[in-house]
Amino acid sequence: MTKIDQVVFDFLKKLKNNNTREWMEENRAQYLTNEKKLKRIYEDIRVGLSEDDEIDKVKIFRINRDVRFSNNKTPYNIHRSVNFGRAGAHRRGSYYLRIEPGGHSRISGGFFSPEPADLKRIRKEFEMDSSEIRAILNDEEFRRSYGGSFDPIRAVKTAPRGFDKKDINIDLIRLQSFFVTKTFNDSEVLSKDFVNNVVTNFKLLRPFFDYMSEVLTTDLNGESILDSTH
Repeated sequence: MTKIDQVVFDFLKKLKNNNTREWMEENRAQYLTNEKKLKRIYEDIRVGLSEDDEIDKVKIFRINRDVRFSNNKTPYNIHRSVNFGRAGAHRRGSYYLRIEPGGHSRISGGFFSPEPADLKRIRKEFEMDSSEIRAILNDEEFRRSYGGSFDPIRAVKTAPRGFDKKDINIDLIRLQSFFVTKTFNDSEVLSKDFVNNVVTNFKLLRPFFDYMSEVLTTDLNGESILDSTH
């Protein structure tokens, strides 16, 4: 099993303090070498996930930042990140990995800013019955890894239009994204067990993904909204 090389961290640390195109050009050979090493890590994770899931897309995010609408004009991200997409319209959710020195490395999974129709469907499900999603969030292993709740970074202040702010499930209904995160310190990322730990923790997301996949591919009566070709 491959492990993340210290030189990958060293490069990102230096990039944080020298975030210019000139410095990157001078160190591009090391950057490209690091990318090859990281791609082997990503492939090992993909293989691990594929033992009991189907992954059809591995998206490696660019190191170049889009600075058009940002006050931060530094040209490069100081982390490396990748997303593992699940195959088929009936499989929802994706697995995200971010590698960043300083204790900022993390994995995440779920649904960030779903499109309006999906968001409304999720909220209606929670309004109708939240017992299954709460059981998933409160599972002992899930809580140990992900804290037992969705990241509240995106939520309306009171209640979405058409929902009662006094609903017993308003804590879930008011959310605009539904994802969880686990962080890793630098020694964990650089250990030989990191890939296995990532895969193990990613697999804990499956009950959540399976539940949300069922919600998003059926109507409130439980009838499939997918055509027969999927």
